Amino acid sequence: MTVRLASYNLHKCVGTDGRHDPGRILSVINAIGADVIALQEVDRRLGARPSALPARMIAAETDFHVAEGPKTGPDSLGWHGQAVLVRRGGRVLDIDGMALPGLEPRGALRLVIAHEGAAPFTLIAAHLGLRRADRRAQWGRIAQTLRGAKGPALAIGDFNEWSSKHGFEALTGYHVHTPGPTYPSRAPFGRLDRVVTCPNIKVMRMGVFDTALARRASDHLPIWADVAGILR
Repeated sequence: MTVRLASYNLHKCVGTDGRHDPGRILSVINAIGADVIALQEVDRRLGARPSALPARMIAAETDFHVAEGPKTGPDSLGWHGQAVLVRRGGRVLDIDGMALPGLEPRGALRLVIAHEGAAPFTLIAAHLGLRRADRRAQWGRIAQTLRGAKGPALAIGDFNEWSSKHGFEALTGYHVHTPGPTYPSRAPFGRLDRVVTCPNIKVMRMGVFDTALARRASDHLPIWADVAGILR
């Protein structure tokens, strides 16, 4: 048995055709078949950061619930544009928002999740900065949290790192997995979306969810990973 984790940068539900269409974003999410999915850019960027992906649509059109945690603004879905969906049957035992260092405001979500058939595991959902100097500092903060976790721990998200060799120096002892190119979705070559696992978690399978709809729905393609080592 495995648990399927996924990550998806929604681009505020604005597709490569310029249309704001939360419905097709949810169609992509449903098709991935994930148990837990980290979302980035779920809220609009300016002002009070209102949600670009309505919570009522998630409740009505998916089998997921939104992990209830800190919000950037009163009408936001997420924290610094990030939210985590957990398939019904999974439980969020703990959640908090992490402020990350850097020139621009960035944050991550730390969750402890007990999914059906799985022992509790720590998940860091992150959308890192555009400058490598900032990302290195952000990884330092995230690595400290991963190492302090009780039990299995991993991180997933849009890490904004173009290099396969640099930028992950803080993650000594952890494994960085790159499912494939995800950006830009119409003709992807940037491997920006990745998974980081502790040594006792094994990635059995992973991939990029690449369909015609996914190429239109957002400027990123989603990634997924089937992991073992967090089961009872």
